[in-house]
Amino acid sequence: MLKNQPIYLPVSFMLVVLLTLLFLIITLRASAKETTRKQTAAAALMLLTWVILQIGLTIAGVYNSDTSAIPPRIILFGVLPAIATILVLFLTRNGRSFIDSLPLRQLTYLHTVRIPVELVLYGLYIYGAVPELMTFEGRNFDILAGISAPFVAYLGITKTYMNRNTLLAWNILCLGLLVNIVVNAVLSAPSPFQQFAFDQPNVAILNFPYSLLPAFVVPVVLFCHLAAIRQLLKRKPL
Repeated sequence: MLKNQPIYLPVSFMLVVLLTLLFLIITLRASAKETTRKQTAAAALMLLTWVILQIGLTIAGVYNSDTSAIPPRIILFGVLPAIATILVLFLTRNGRSFIDSLPLRQLTYLHTVRIPVELVLYGLYIYGAVPELMTFEGRNFDILAGISAPFVAYLGITKTYMNRNTLLAWNILCLGLLVNIVVNAVLSAPSPFQQFAFDQPNVAILNFPYSLLPAFVVPVVLFCHLAAIRQLLKRKPL
């Protein structure tokens, strides 16, 4: 665990992780497929197991003990398995059927977790665990996605005030915001790939509990955008 940080930061971030998990479970429970709804408990157990595994690897020092490893261990054991799971879902028939059954409104509401994530990142910047560029005072505008998400979900989807193209544009734009911060996070973390922020590198993601940001929270947010984009592309424009 990072030293010299107030206890409210790790506690707040763990609450963000639990909130993300809760949002995902709610989304599965609202699936149009009965089989998905029935398997929600099993899926929740698998997700929780993944979170616990990542916590174990982080506390054991797997991610921060050798920052010269190629590829970085956080990518090898945390990010790549999550990305591989998303790819399997999109490349298999059953996976695509599962994706198409998820409610667009819940997929959109989930992005509100990006608000507390950005607030925690700002706190970590103040205490020297991430560079300024990873906050909304730097190059990170991801908080805009979180702030706009409930309005898009309610006004755009529940009230149907937004057409397919508007919803599609919002998802693509917010996906771009996500990619932006991910690239900056990778290039500012201590690793052979580090390109900037050498005075205050992104050490948070290599420590508990913040390793769950790239290993769990970001993949879930990424999946929700990709699932929504797939669903919207399948719709006929009005």
